[in-house]
Amino acid sequence: MSFDCDLFVIGGGSGGVRAARVAAATGARVQLAEESRMGGTCVIRGCVPKKLMVFASSFRDLPAEARGYGWDIADGQFSWPVFRARLHAELDRLEAVYQRLLDGSGVKTHAQRAKLTGPHEVELADGTKISAKHILIATGGAPDRPDLPGAELGMVSDDIFLMEELPKRLLVVGGGFIACEMAALLQGLGVEVTQFYRGAQILRGFDDEARGMIAGSLRASGVNLRLGTNIAAMGKKGSLAGCDMPVGELQAAPAPVLTSSHGPCDIRATTGELYEVDGVLFATGRKPSTRGLGLEELGITLQRNGAVVVNEYSQTAVPSVYAIGDVTDRINLTPVAIREAMAFVATVFEGRPTPVDHELVAAAVFTRPELGAVGMTEEEARESEPVEVYATSFRPMRSAFAGAESRVLMKLIVSQASRKVLGCHIVAPDAGEMIQLAAIAVKMGATKEDFDRTCAVHPTMAEELVTMRNPVRRS
Repeated sequence: MSFDCDLFVIGGGSGGVRAARVAAATGARVQLAEESRMGGTCVIRGCVPKKLMVFASSFRDLPAEARGYGWDIADGQFSWPVFRARLHAELDRLEAVYQRLLDGSGVKTHAQRAKLTGPHEVELADGTKISAKHILIATGGAPDRPDLPGAELGMVSDDIFLMEELPKRLLVVGGGFIACEMAALLQGLGVEVTQFYRGAQILRGFDDEARGMIAGSLRASGVNLRLGTNIAAMGKKGSLAGCDMPVGELQAAPAPVLTSSHGPCDIRATTGELYEVDGVLFATGRKPSTRGLGLEELGITLQRNGAVVVNEYSQTAVPSVYAIGDVTDRINLTPVAIREAMAFVATVFEGRPTPVDHELVAAAVFTRPELGAVGMTEEEARESEPVEVYATSFRPMRSAFAGAESRVLMKLIVSQASRKVLGCHIVAPDAGEMIQLAAIAVKMGATKEDFDRTCAVHPTMAEELVTMRNPVRRS
């Protein structure tokens, strides 16, 4: 059978673009459709703009720190309009880079939505139908807005980078890494931040000791972190003022008259307290972007949250259709999507069946300080086998000299039987940089004795990873 192309990719994010380019390099005829901006969530609405905002927020503490080192530096004033203009110029530049890379690879692109109409066919929004030997779904995910009356008044993470001005008072709802990062960086930019999380502790899935340190650092920086708390009701400014109904009745009360735009809100917490804020950011999770793609009609299995079910080679129940990245809801990180793309091309176009490796993937949370982690948490390791825990917390030289009270954490989880380092957890400035290097050793199966044999680089924070001699706990 003759096809219009060998591969049609739906989605122009990091995973889709990498798969398209690498497949084209093998000689395959490749086309790609993206209905929004080329670069996807990471480049346009996620990792890149977020990290630039993290950098911007970090300057808030520099004048005080510099004065501790003898510099005569006054506190400055942050200008959101100036930063926003530079941010969007950078995102425009990166989008153009992605487009040039695709063009240079010989990939034909379509700036419109595509859906599947057959196991070897896609239909573009303009009605054009294109046949393909293989189809790759790389549509990523989108922020999930809670089902709450008045929720349309709030923002989601995509909206943060589009704000015309910073709110004076912001409520962040959620306890995952996006919520914590946004709370930290926006507070650093001068916003008065309150954070609600319904659970007992933020950053579920990370090491408990590290989670506790990040929670403490958020509070120390000025974030009003309220655990075990959620929104009971919300409405436009003035709609809940003076309302003394108990929380249970308030939840069942008719929804207030709402506007359709983001803006000042009244919030009634599940604890009964009333908050007046200038904005609400919902960071309560993301969902795979599969709606309207025609997947279930073809017999492609979806999870309850809409994620595409795939095998170890990223293949769906329809043999000609594959899926990678956040749309599969495996490990929702950009580098993972890129590795899945490479494994897909090796399997389909290079004749080297390559299962995706999701073991020992490092992660970082870009709060202040950052959290870096790879491998098992202490809690997970205890459930699997007897372990030793090596940990130290201290004030690093840079902040201690300037009189700051901030502390860092270095922690290793070690198997008593094999002596392998099962997990490494770091809470410190630039922990993301450190965990990338530590992850190499953990991935290689390094033992505690391998760490001990490594000579320290002094004076650094990271030297503590190779100088901890005695465990603080055994279990």
